[in-house]
Amino acid sequence: MVRIWESLYSKNGLAAKYIAKELLKIEVGERIPRVTDFCEKLALGRGTVQGAIKLLEELGGIGLDSRGHLGTFLVKKDVSVLLDISEEGPAVGVMPLPYSAKYEGLATGIVEEFEWMDRRVSLAYMRGASNRLEALKIRRYDFAIVSHLAALEGKQSHEGLRIIKRFGPRTYVTGHRIFFVDPHKKKIEDGMRVGIDRTSPDQSMCTIHECEGLDVELVDLNYMQLFNMLKQEKIDAAVWNMDEVKSVNHFNSADFSSDKAKQLTQLSSEAVVVVDENRTDIIDQVESLTIHNITMTQQSIEEGERFPRY
Repeated sequence: MVRIWESLYSKNGLAAKYIAKELLKIEVGERIPRVTDFCEKLALGRGTVQGAIKLLEELGGIGLDSRGHLGTFLVKKDVSVLLDISEEGPAVGVMPLPYSAKYEGLATGIVEEFEWMDRRVSLAYMRGASNRLEALKIRRYDFAIVSHLAALEGKQSHEGLRIIKRFGPRTYVTGHRIFFVDPHKKKIEDGMRVGIDRTSPDQSMCTIHECEGLDVELVDLNYMQLFNMLKQEKIDAAVWNMDEVKSVNHFNSADFSSDKAKQLTQLSSEAVVVVDENRTDIIDQVESLTIHNITMTQQSIEEGERFPRY
């Protein structure tokens, strides 16, 4: 078997790496491309391509069934072996810091769905949707999890970004509200110091619309600093998501007054997957994800029925 794996460094082996990538896209029971099709794509002889396919069979990556004029069909596929042969590493995604059960559930659902498909995935965590989309565009990551609102905003700044999957309302956050130091306040007023995190399109856009026409001081800060800044009374109010248990339990809060902010918070509640439209390899993998499975996992973790695993 060692000698067979060593043969991947031969001419047949190089062809096998390419063919393995192609066969990862084909489901068991489907017909595979003809030998002549591979020959044309690889600019290799028929014997080399046939040798590569035989090598994939010997390594246990595939099982084939020739059906005469109907073609050759894939009857067995070991995704892990094909991934090793093709030398494709895990898909690397980036999402918000998992500080809430909702994010923990989303991360767990994504990891388990990739595992169910026999695909490898690695998740990284980064604060700020703008930062995540910037990192995606320079190909530091293969896909990014952001809100629907942040994705639409990001597409205006970064050409070539594409929303591949939408998870539905309340999958990113339950919603946003305005939190106040003063227990009697119900809306932002003139003279208030209002916290804003410009790396978060959701928080910053809702804040700007809610403060429109008011004489307030916008205090730039990190989203993770909001609680302490309110607690220390360095700001008077801040837009924050309702999944932050410590904020909900500690501060007075109110709904938005601005119709624009109310509309935006609906978009900001939905999680989406964003990729570079040129990454067809990643698009194929992400499009295979079953949204229902992921959201059911997320829900079970939010309700405390199981522990997160990511």
